[in-house]
Amino acid sequence: MKPPPPVRIEVSSPSDTALVSAGSVEVSGRVSPPGARVRVMGRAARVDGGTFSTVVPLRQGPNVIDVAATARNRSAALTAFRVTREQRVEVPDLAGADVDDAERMLARRGLALETERGGGLLDPLVPSGLAVCEQEPSPRSEVRRGTTVRAIVARSC
Repeated sequence: MKPPPPVRIEVSSPSDTALVSAGSVEVSGRVSPPGARVRVMGRAARVDGGTFSTVVPLRQGPNVIDVAATARNRSAALTAFRVTREQRVEVPDLAGADVDDAERMLARRGLALETERGGGLLDPLVPSGLAVCEQEPSPRSEVRRGTTVRAIVARSC
């Protein structure tokens, strides 16, 4: 007597390596046989007529989501895929900040600073330290964590 075929599972959404900004994602797909039980990240998913779905919370950054399906008298099926939750952060206003303070403000938000020297011909003679005169992206812009903020720095703006 031939053993029954193993459980089959196919995740249709989201795709492997998906990049999302939301705090959760709906995982859905198909399972065979239609009466199989599906667990996503260890929690039971709703199965209806061979399709399954459930909502999974995401942490910031990369997440590995596992999906397991079982049915009586059949070998289980297991699959996993990756979803990255992208975190957007607001760029602070750096105008007038010295370079060290600007770097600290950006680092707290997961951003980097790249500086370019500005100022006129006499700028090196001004007795104060370097401060941010202009920046790109602009203050209050929403950017991806890890973005580099470019700043023009001078002794007098």
